[in-house]
Amino acid sequence: MALGSAIGTGLFYGSAEAIRMAGPSVLLAYLIGGVIAFIIMRALGEMSVNNPQASSFSRYAQDYLGPMAGYITGWTYCFEILIVAIADVTAFGIYMGVWFPDVQHWVWVLSIVLIIGAINLMSVKVFGELEFWFSFFKVATIIIMIVAGIGIIVWGIGNGGQATGIS
Repeated sequence: MALGSAIGTGLFYGSAEAIRMAGPSVLLAYLIGGVIAFIIMRALGEMSVNNPQASSFSRYAQDYLGPMAGYITGWTYCFEILIVAIADVTAFGIYMGVWFPDVQHWVWVLSIVLIIGAINLMSVKVFGELEFWFSFFKVATIIIMIVAGIGIIVWGIGNGGQATGIS
């Protein structure tokens, strides 16, 4: 579930446009970003071991940098979550618009907001079960995309049997 929670809409929606514009160099950018995220998570882990408190990571900013840093960190994270939620429902509307072009995007956005709201109102057991299956679906989709990509590159699946190669 942790891996599924880390996989967001941007991986499916944003990566395609980035790869189309910049090509394979995007993989290098993802690698650099992943290394930076790994270093930050290691530092956060060290801070949580040295200062075990039941609190958010903004507490570490408050403890080590001062109250203003903690305040700004907490509200910045809140703002980031709101922006990501808006981007996610917008991407859902765009995806559904591809399959159902006659339906306006706002209908899909409203429907997913209502569905997510209903899921959040369910019991923890139901929410956990749904989160498990949503995470499974996201991880399985990525694995299928990797296998399909290898099939296109090596065996030319979907390209009339002409292997495209890595170039």
